[in-house]
Amino acid sequence: MKRKTFDLILTAIGAGVTIMLLVAGGLLMWGYSFASSNVHDQLANQQVYFPTAAQMANAKPKTEVTPYMLPYIQQYAGQEVLTGPQAEAYANHFIAVHLSNMPYGGVYSLVSAASMANPHNTTLATEVQTVFRGTTLRAMLLEAYGFWKFGQIALIGSIVSFVLAGLMAVLTGIGWVHYRRTPEEQEFPKHQEPKEELATV
Repeated sequence: MKRKTFDLILTAIGAGVTIMLLVAGGLLMWGYSFASSNVHDQLANQQVYFPTAAQMANAKPKTEVTPYMLPYIQQYAGQEVLTGPQAEAYANHFIAVHLSNMPYGGVYSLVSAASMANPHNTTLATEVQTVFRGTTLRAMLLEAYGFWKFGQIALIGSIVSFVLAGLMAVLTGIGWVHYRRTPEEQEFPKHQEPKEELATV
């Protein structure tokens, strides 16, 4: 095979891979943008806010804000829940704490079963509604967090794809330069003439 033919094949493959990586990077970036904007918009519709700094300053056990919550939510004091990390913090370190302090640990199936076993217990009936609402909101927030995480993974994948595309473009350019400089008659691999053996006397 001619060396120029071999170089041309490699250059064409490199160009194809570069285009594929650019397309993949673009799609992943679109996925990141889509996930981020949707998470923001869906959370904004809920209008959920963290407790204020004043409420956090008065954190006490078995109140709306407990000392346990502070390391996780204090940085978001008074803010609206609009991002994945905020949604995760509110769901796992605010709602979940309140649910765990309720009868039956705030597990909806257990509270519901107890209420059905005691249909005249109005306290349990109220607890069922409270636990249901808390569990539902927590699930929605964690779902938003999950989509946000997928968006972050897509962003990382996009950056890696663009970096690899740049590297492949450089290698393809080098291959093209080599193709242009290779003599037409050069073979690949190089043909070596057999060495003549010295005649023994």
